Amino acid sequence: MKVGIVGTGLVGSTAAYAMVMRGVGREIVLVDLNKKRAEAEAQDILHAVPFANPLNIHAGEYADLKNAKVVVICAGVSQKPGETRLDLLKRNQQVFRGVIPAVLEHAPDSILLIASNPVDVMTHLAADVASEFGVPSHRVLGSGTTLDTARLRSLLARKLDIDAIHVHAYVLGEHGDSEMIPWSQITVGVIPIEEFCHQWDLCLEDEDKKEIEEQVRKAAYQIIEGKGATYYGVGSAIAKIVEVILGDQRALLSVCTPLQDFAGLDHVTISLPHLVGGAGILNTLQMPLTPKEEKALHHSASVVHSAIHQLQDAA
Repeated sequence: MKVGIVGTGLVGSTAAYAMVMRGVGREIVLVDLNKKRAEAEAQDILHAVPFANPLNIHAGEYADLKNAKVVVICAGVSQKPGETRLDLLKRNQQVFRGVIPAVLEHAPDSILLIASNPVDVMTHLAADVASEFGVPSHRVLGSGTTLDTARLRSLLARKLDIDAIHVHAYVLGEHGDSEMIPWSQITVGVIPIEEFCHQWDLCLEDEDKKEIEEQVRKAAYQIIEGKGATYYGVGSAIAKIVEVILGDQRALLSVCTPLQDFAGLDHVTISLPHLVGGAGILNTLQMPLTPKEEKALHHSASVVHSAIHQLQDAA
């Protein structure tokens, strides 16, 4: 199966590399305004193929996205010094108004996976543009809090001294400072985390939870401060989401997608545990949250909702 990646910066190229390492798909096409960059990244990753999985990876034009099952959008502009978040969003909105139609012209049946930040708002914008071409919202999703969820599970696994695959936890809401963790729904194996800690004589106090929440929420800031950008984690998250779609795996992932109504907010895009498969978003898992958790999730959704409407009002 063919996968397209539009935007071959650190995130897009790392996602392509992760797909080669995992053996996701059969053909990967890299598209970028900077054609030399796309060609160089494709050539470099191609040289890793003999050590990994037999994929055909190459640079191309939008026309080469024909018959792509999934197209990953990593395109976007960076924030300028002194530029407001709204100004950045307005410039990226213009980028998407060029990119999304160009993709759909040649791959009208593709599923769009958005990875450009701020991913919640950019996914919302992508869905709005795609709807003009008859693309239903379930075929537009963003990486959302998939990476945040992985960060949470890895930190909990380290704390509990257990393989992260057995930690079932999600980060919900905005992929950003207002994201929230529903601790009441976290399980290890099939039992609540508190019961697991009790059985194994482990201590997980409120201070421990706050520290883990802070580490999850501030991880990107710390990484960017140390090396300038984050790309391994999100690249791997993108590869996993694409793998789920191509294989119709029907997996529960904390991706973001437009919701017509959420807690009284009309038309907002946030991350929830969604059932993802070959057709995109198949369903949404309704988690029984505590009143405090519901309030935190509603606040997070309100933050994204406000950003979306600010952008729409400025248009």
